[in-house]
Amino acid sequence: MMDAMLKLAETEGKALTEQQLRLLEQTYCSHGDTVHYTENPKFFEGCEGSFVFDASETPFLDLQMWYSAVNFGYKNPRLNAAAHRQLDRLPQIASQYLHREKVELATLIARDAEQKFGHKGRVHFNVGGSQAVEDSLKLVRNYTGGKSLMFAFEGGYHGRTLGATSITSSYRYRRRYGHFGERAQFIEFPYHFRGPKGMSKEEYGHYCVQKFARLFESEYNGVWDPKAGKSEYAAFYIEPIQGTGGYVIPPMNFFSELKKVLDDHGILLVVDEIQMGVYRTGKLWSIEHFGVSPDVLVFGKAITNGLNPLSGIWAREEMINPTIFPPGSTHSTFASNPMGTSVALETLKMVSEDDFGASVMAKGARFLDGLKELEKRHAIVGDVDGLGLALRMEICKEDGFTPDKATLDWMSDEGMKGDMVVDGKTYGLVLDVGGYHKNVITLAPNLLISNAEIDLALTLLDQLLTRAQRR
Repeated sequence: MMDAMLKLAETEGKALTEQQLRLLEQTYCSHGDTVHYTENPKFFEGCEGSFVFDASETPFLDLQMWYSAVNFGYKNPRLNAAAHRQLDRLPQIASQYLHREKVELATLIARDAEQKFGHKGRVHFNVGGSQAVEDSLKLVRNYTGGKSLMFAFEGGYHGRTLGATSITSSYRYRRRYGHFGERAQFIEFPYHFRGPKGMSKEEYGHYCVQKFARLFESEYNGVWDPKAGKSEYAAFYIEPIQGTGGYVIPPMNFFSELKKVLDDHGILLVVDEIQMGVYRTGKLWSIEHFGVSPDVLVFGKAITNGLNPLSGIWAREEMINPTIFPPGSTHSTFASNPMGTSVALETLKMVSEDDFGASVMAKGARFLDGLKELEKRHAIVGDVDGLGLALRMEICKEDGFTPDKATLDWMSDEGMKGDMVVDGKTYGLVLDVGGYHKNVITLAPNLLISNAEIDLALTLLDQLLTRAQRR
């Protein structure tokens, strides 16, 4: 039947209908990715700026931008032009050879890191965030003499490869596959909205650090040998702001206090900037807000605006120089590919012009003020918070605290209907769901979003919240 369908479409010179495509997808596409979290995933036909468009050309305002991979808007003219130039000049080259974009990009990242973090270092490229996390695990194990134990946070997410899932707190990513080496020991993150009552945000941050520090009080806590002055753990993997965990923003005192404990016990700090890096929070790297220097920094996603996969790690010189991390230590065929490095280089040039970070912070403040107004008007909004344009809205029962995943799932599906009307025009709304209880709208809009689009987003969210409470 399907072969006949394809032949018929080819003969008549017509594109397959959506119904025909769905039948083929249900038969031939793996359902192992996240597409089938909803029963009938949406087909989109076009995109531009902050919007994606379905076959009827209904605009859907995208407030998750491909999980923060398209930070600079769909079809960004400047970044697309860089990709076209590279496509015409040097689109492919084997990774055992050099091309200028790789060297210039690595230099730009390393010099910026040296200026900000006070350490000389080097950059190693790969193609995806999980792959870069894997590279960082190799780097850390190699530098620490083969130590395989890591600390990570409750609510933390670092990818779905075997190594990355071992330091990701969600058991569901490991359940079918077992463990690669040892699972991380997961430490409490200062999630203030759901933390102990009666503490300020800063007090809770201090409490979490002290709770972690108690692991080193004696040998019987299982992580520290006081006689040798050695920890069994190699590194602590962190997201400065939790991504999949629900855009949880810690108190400003938290990481400086945590870093002191790590330094006192010879434990490396590995910062995962895959989702929050490249100005999502108003700075190139979100860790810059907290005044600490990482030993390793992992990046990806938005550095190419989603145009071509590229990721990488920056690490201190003593961890990554050729005498300790020689040629062939890790490799991917498409690592440092010229299409990716050329767009990433243009991205970093673009954000260095004017005061890009200030613009993101101003837009984020406007958006957050609007979310606070929605919190006042809708009882089911339990918490809102944000840093730059990394914003969160927690959906709860009418008590404003009990997590309500079902309502948020309904809101997400409702937004995809594309039937909300503002000023006589019909829109849809693309939302992302995250959080410990999957009840948080994680908002990662286009960093070039206009004030009018922010106001539109707030109006559409207001309509969705109203519908949710009336259903």
